[in-house]
Amino acid sequence: MPSLFSFNIRLILIPVFISCMVVEYCASNDLNQDFDITWGNERGEILNNGEILTLTLDNISGSGFESKKEYLFGKIDMQIKLVQGNSAGTVTAYYLSSKGSNHDEIDFEFLGNVSGEPYTLHTNVYTQGKGEREQQFHLWFDPTNDFHIYSILWNPQTIVFSVDNVPIREFKNMENIGVAFPKSQSMKLYSSLWNADEWATMGGLIKTDWAQAPFTASYRNFNANICNNNNNSCKFLVENLDPVNEEKLRRVQQKYMIYNYCTDNKRFPQGFPPECSAT
Repeated sequence: MPSLFSFNIRLILIPVFISCMVVEYCASNDLNQDFDITWGNERGEILNNGEILTLTLDNISGSGFESKKEYLFGKIDMQIKLVQGNSAGTVTAYYLSSKGSNHDEIDFEFLGNVSGEPYTLHTNVYTQGKGEREQQFHLWFDPTNDFHIYSILWNPQTIVFSVDNVPIREFKNMENIGVAFPKSQSMKLYSSLWNADEWATMGGLIKTDWAQAPFTASYRNFNANICNNNNNSCKFLVENLDPVNEEKLRRVQQKYMIYNYCTDNKRFPQGFPPECSAT
């Protein structure tokens, strides 16, 4: 059987000529320029002249960072190497979010596990303070052995989650059927490493083994192609999955998805959210 990577995986880019005043591209070699460590004291560090950022969790505290800038539409890439060994109970969160009770949010969360068992990649989309759109995956590689690229593409038409440039989830704009879509609130990029052993691993049955602490996640090679124009004139910043990637998305979900809110009858006994029947 051909490998998942035996296909040429591409995203179709709609060619446009754009002003540098509208679209900003950032390929950062110095993470000090892009991020602030916001909590955890010395548990969060930017090292090697800004090339590497690390977050650490111990039995006293976790740690986190946020971007210096806010973004409205674009594509965010970060290479992350997750906590190695027995990571049960830990969560490494990596997400875009606005502020306030009616916030928008686009989530990657990596739920740790005991040694030898796979991480769970948890994704969610919040619009106007409402989430409950979870999809979960097991990855086709060990995300603790090396750095891998985790990407969020966000434009007025769609949100695409990708891993190593492989699309794993798409949340399309379906305002035409009454589904809210995040398109008016700028977001910052956040990440944190924290203890969630009340729920993160086997529903909380497996607790964090503090004898394994400290736990560390590492980050590098941040890239952003961002449209920061609040009058929505950047609606041309469109990137759609081509037919090859539509098929790749389907196959990834078929093989690696372990939870989809759109198939959870117990959770939605009165019927699934409207976007479930439209995708």
